[in-house]
Amino acid sequence: MNQEMPTVAVTNALDVWPKPLRWAVLLVLVFAMLAAVSLIGGGFKTATQDHATALFEFAANPIMGLIIGMVATALIQSSSTVSSIIVALVAGGLPIHIAIPMMMGANIGTSITNTIVSLGHIGNKQEFQRAFNAATVHDFFNIFAVCIFLPLEMAFGFLESLSAAMVSLFTLGSAAEVGSFNPVKFVISPFVDSIKALTGALPYMYDGLARIVLGLGLIILSITWMGRVMKSLMVGRARLILERSLGAGSVAGIASGTAVTVLVQSSSTTTSLMVPLVGNGIVTARAIYPFTLGANIGTCITAIIAALAVEGVNAIFALQIAFVHFCFNVLAVALIYGLAFLRELPPKLSYQLSLKVAEQKLYGVGYIVGVFFIVPLMAILVLR
Repeated sequence: MNQEMPTVAVTNALDVWPKPLRWAVLLVLVFAMLAAVSLIGGGFKTATQDHATALFEFAANPIMGLIIGMVATALIQSSSTVSSIIVALVAGGLPIHIAIPMMMGANIGTSITNTIVSLGHIGNKQEFQRAFNAATVHDFFNIFAVCIFLPLEMAFGFLESLSAAMVSLFTLGSAAEVGSFNPVKFVISPFVDSIKALTGALPYMYDGLARIVLGLGLIILSITWMGRVMKSLMVGRARLILERSLGAGSVAGIASGTAVTVLVQSSSTTTSLMVPLVGNGIVTARAIYPFTLGANIGTCITAIIAALAVEGVNAIFALQIAFVHFCFNVLAVALIYGLAFLRELPPKLSYQLSLKVAEQKLYGVGYIVGVFFIVPLMAILVLR
């Protein structure tokens, strides 16, 4: 890097709160997220007991599952939230082979955030070109990852097999749930049981739907605020990691992107922070490429934590889908970034696209709407 990174003022209202209070709020939010996963899983199981087959058939087409995960993440703007919801659905009985394409779709959907951020530079042609280049590197990488791994998974089921092997090692032979004593279950059960008692008087379908809606609202709220609280607590540490890693090599960049994303609990935040740096010419899109890939790995921690809230016979499957998410992202980075001819495709394609978009700015808006909404919705109509 030829220029020093400028000091960025963190405009976070939470910064005025005492640090012990922020840590306490973070613990409450983690509790809320875990309780939400349990509510969604239990509610899904209750609401679909007579309709599960029909629902599973609707999403049984892997392309349909991919689109559901992609559009849901584009709308909610958080792959962490969607991956946690998928864990909860698996806990409620959604088969692993249907959930895997949904997890892959969440990876593509999360790319929309930093692409939208790049539109903030639309007033300056050169800045916009650089920013759009930086943002769409992530898009192209995630699309390539799905194009490679989804057909392989459909043909061989290797992610399902690999994650099952990992779960068998993790659970040490437990057949029912993760360990004989589940401390997460012990902590959240009183709250979850209280909600069940409140909704239990409703007919079973409405009982389940009420818990699903409450769980969805709680999980979106908790993960959104977790990201804000973590950012207020860790942004200085995350910034230090960022400054040391950019330009320090590919492995350091990937490791740092992973670490920063774990610290701030949001891959969208991590990747979006890079876009203005590139747009303003402080670093290059090539320099932030490994860091962006690390963000894909770091975001997997949320689904793994969410899986710890699951109890009963589906606990193993909930943990398995969380491991699928982790394996998919690690293997995608290892394969695409590890092979030189694949490594160069995302930055080259994003650069060529950014040149076109800089010349005709409406192409940028068209790209976002088309890739993340119009094409998926058209595919749903075709596959119905």
